[in-house]
Amino acid sequence: MPAEWEPHEATWLAWPHKEESWPGLFEAIPYVWGEIVRALVPSEEVRILVANEEMEHLARGVLRQASIPVERVRFFHVPTDDAWIRDHGPIFLLNRADRRLAIADWEYNAWGGKYSPWAQDNAVPQRIAEIFDLPVARPGMVLEGGSIDVNGRGTLLTTESCLLNPNRNPDLTRAAIEQKLRNYLGAHHILWLGEGIVGDDTDGHVDDIARFVAPRRVVAVVTEDRSSPDYAALADNFERLQYMRDQDGHPLEVVPLPLPDPVFHEGQQLPASYANFYIANGAVLVPIFGVRQDQEALSLLQTLFPTRRVVGIHCRELIWGLGAIHCVTQQQPRL
Repeated sequence: MPAEWEPHEATWLAWPHKEESWPGLFEAIPYVWGEIVRALVPSEEVRILVANEEMEHLARGVLRQASIPVERVRFFHVPTDDAWIRDHGPIFLLNRADRRLAIADWEYNAWGGKYSPWAQDNAVPQRIAEIFDLPVARPGMVLEGGSIDVNGRGTLLTTESCLLNPNRNPDLTRAAIEQKLRNYLGAHHILWLGEGIVGDDTDGHVDDIARFVAPRRVVAVVTEDRSSPDYAALADNFERLQYMRDQDGHPLEVVPLPLPDPVFHEGQQLPASYANFYIANGAVLVPIFGVRQDQEALSLLQTLFPTRRVVGIHCRELIWGLGAIHCVTQQQPRL
């Protein structure tokens, strides 16, 4: 599995349609997709899953209203149950020796059976493989794309709270899960963090707490507020990272990334995190929430990605669905 910063052929999205994921705020959500597409099309093609012609027509209308050029947008009629393609979509693998693509088709059960139905989402990787005539590997294990992050050199970062949760793979030990990651992602060096942030219904996806930004550099979310319900978990993860090494035994450079002030909606704390960014060919799309740490996070990430344009995408409505930019995007590597 290549690192996210390696060249993309395209970015995949699934058009939002499940109003229950954003109760009371859904009308704003398609326009967030419009902003995501706007940031992506200057540097790569965008491929969007829609259920049918009617949904494609609605999506094209949103893009037209935003004056987004559609020549770099392609629509595919593949129905979904929800729009979180990072977790249910294909994980693309690259054979570097002969430049061939394949798809790892992990099982998907809506984050431990929390939201039904999910059968259409679980079928998405196979459908995309059929469209592009790509070989498919089936590990026979539940895994969401947001639960892992890789440096493209053989090291994978994940969390115990998610991958070891009995609601995913109750019959697999830690050792068995690690072996699946080696066999089907080429990740021969596994790094385990602890727990995720408050409000995250995924049981602690790593893409809300720590991300590779270079082969030996990781950003890790931290807070200095000891009264924060996230303080202990984030401090534990940050400390673990200090002692971690990459696949060659080199220490990681760990860069602190601020935790935003808490974001609430209808009395519920939402899993707002700047770590849920997406690295595109020419840009880094960063969720922002209208809080005081937004500019600090954008400036920090700009220093870490000097050759890409860092774009803040307002996500106060999107995060009501308990996910942000990384959760709704999935990269396809360039051959």
